[in-house]
Amino acid sequence: MRALVAGKVGEPADVLRLESRPVPTPEAGQALIRVKATPIHASDLHVLRGRYGFSPEFPTVGGHMECVGRIEALGPDTEGLKIGERVVAVAVPAIPGPPHVAGTWQEYLVADTRRILPAPDHLSDSRACQLAVNPLTALLLVTRELDVQPGEWLLQTAAGSTVGRLGIQLARHLGIRTINVVRRRAAVEEIRSLGGDEVICTEDEDLLQRVAEIAGSAGVRKATDCVAGPCPGIPGLDSGRRGRGLRRALRPSTDRPGSADDPAAGTLRHIRD
Repeated sequence: MRALVAGKVGEPADVLRLESRPVPTPEAGQALIRVKATPIHASDLHVLRGRYGFSPEFPTVGGHMECVGRIEALGPDTEGLKIGERVVAVAVPAIPGPPHVAGTWQEYLVADTRRILPAPDHLSDSRACQLAVNPLTALLLVTRELDVQPGEWLLQTAAGSTVGRLGIQLARHLGIRTINVVRRRAAVEEIRSLGGDEVICTEDEDLLQRVAEIAGSAGVRKATDCVAGPCPGIPGLDSGRRGRGLRRALRPSTDRPGSADDPAAGTLRHIRD
C-alpha cells in the first residue's frame, strides 16, 4: 500500500515521501480500515514540524487526527463492527491507548475499536473525515473550558474558521449569544446565516468600540482566540489567563497527553455510545 511518511521533524514539503508499505494485520480488538478520505489539518502539519502538544516517533506516517473509510478485516474476537461498514477512525493520541498511533495518510489503517465511530450515511467522505476533531474542539471549548451559560456572550476571533462556524451553531443550540470577529467584509453574511448574533469586521470597524456597543457595561468575559499572538484589551473580558483578558481557550484536548480522565476520550465515548 502507499503511505506518506515523514522521516524526521521538519517542514512537511521537505520531509514527506511517498512509500510502499505492507498492509497491516489487525489484532484482537482492532479493525483494518481502507481509508477513503483523510483531512490535512493545520495540527497535522504542526505535528510534523515538532510544534504540537505531542510528537510521534519518527519516521512516521503523516496525519494524526482522523479519517473515514470502510472496514476490510477484523482482528480475532473483535465485536461490534462488521466488514464493509463505513466508519470514522480517530487517531488523536489524547484518547487513552497505546503510545504509538498510526498515521492516517495511508491507504490502509489499523485502529482499536474504541477509536472507531460509525459514519452517518448522509455525510460525504469529505465531511465525514472531519467528524471528530473540530466538532469536539468546539464542544469542549464552549462547555468544558469556558462553561458558557445560556444568555452569556461568547466572543470568538476567526469566526469563519471551521471551529468558529461550529461554535456559532453550537452556541445557538445552547442559547448562547455570540460576537464573531472576521477580517473580511465578504465573510459577514455567511456568519450571520449560520446564526451569529453579532459580527464585527475588523477591515472597517473598530473592535473595541463595537464590543462596547454590543455588550455594554457588562462587557464580555468569555472568548476563544483562534488567531493567537498580540490582541488588544477588551473592556470587561477577564478570565485571569491572559494579561489583557483574552482567554487562551483554543487549546484542544489533543494538545494534552492521553490519560484516562481526558475529556476528549469521555466525549468520544459518549458520542459512540
